[in-house]
Amino acid sequence: MEIERIIIKFLNNEADIDELDQLDIWLRDENNLPSFKKLVRTEYLIILGMSEYDVNKAKKAIQERLRISKRKRKAQMYKKLAVAASIVLIAGSIFFQWDYIDQNVKTVSAPRPMTTIEVGSDKAILTLENGNQVALEKGKQYGDSKLKSDGSELIYSTSSEGKKPVKELQYNYLTIPRGGQFFVQLSDGTEVWLNSESKLKYPVEFPKNQTRQIELLYGEAYFKVSPSTAHNGADFQVLTKSQKIGVLGTEFNVKAYNEEDEIKTTLVEGKVNVQNGGESKILKPNQQSRILAGSDAITIEEVDVYQEVSWINGLFTFNEKSLGEIMATLSRWYDAEIIFENGEHKNFLFTGIIERSESIDYILKLIEATSEGQVKFLIDDKTITIR
Repeated sequence: MEIERIIIKFLNNEADIDELDQLDIWLRDENNLPSFKKLVRTEYLIILGMSEYDVNKAKKAIQERLRISKRKRKAQMYKKLAVAASIVLIAGSIFFQWDYIDQNVKTVSAPRPMTTIEVGSDKAILTLENGNQVALEKGKQYGDSKLKSDGSELIYSTSSEGKKPVKELQYNYLTIPRGGQFFVQLSDGTEVWLNSESKLKYPVEFPKNQTRQIELLYGEAYFKVSPSTAHNGADFQVLTKSQKIGVLGTEFNVKAYNEEDEIKTTLVEGKVNVQNGGESKILKPNQQSRILAGSDAITIEEVDVYQEVSWINGLFTFNEKSLGEIMATLSRWYDAEIIFENGEHKNFLFTGIIERSESIDYILKLIEATSEGQVKFLIDDKTITIR
């Protein structure tokens, strides 16, 4: 059967974008799910049960589920990412691999008990130009002549009809708390996705024929910038701490949390100029710049950008990430305090993909299971203790 061949090719990381499209269409028919799950369960367990299973293949498999040919359109990439992720999730094959202890990939099914720690959601605090603050959250409508929000996104008017020239810039701030995320479309059409514990400063309206400038005060944001050709050649700049990013219509991710000593800028499409002190470097697609706190040096390396930005597609992607880094990410999304009783546990490395919609209990039990009992988690109210 053709579909069985495609499923097996997917499990072997050999399916191309067209085959994944076929599989996606086939999966939309709910009548196909039982046979799909049965086939995947059988084939996947056979793969995991191979006595000579190569752990490097496991790592590569995770990367390939997120990778797309540079020649493909980004829209196709997102579709492939979503399809691949859904296939893994439906099959029950979300897996974590613990490099510190084990050299085997395991499939784990974990219970999901109730907890006081809730999954993150769309929410933000909007600070208006007059200093008033508005809570934006699910089910809450807000708006005026310049903006509107349905509780999951904030849209500024892009129409220039009847508008007077901007004489003095007025700024709004969008603050995303721990356990939150939000989307905003600025008045020039630029789209910004903001991750947990982030804050963005931007003008309510951009002055015509002048550089459009906004500031990521802290946190993480994904930008899809409206091209300068649509704004009489006006450039776009993003300020972050000591860093300035010059943009000419492109898509990129900036990660600049206050508690982290690095600023990371990852380019998905287009071209950006990263400036830090007296240093200036051009980023190409699939490159990431890193700037250490207190340093003018800018280092650039090739990365799998779709792992770096998978959060905007609702995924946690950890590729040989330390438990310390993983727990920092989880603490922001689930608004939890993290305590390590043994500092050495921060250095344990894990690899895995999982949806951000999963409960914290589920994720912690996956990590516990793959660590063979060497890591234990205790949840007390909103505090997670690692033993």
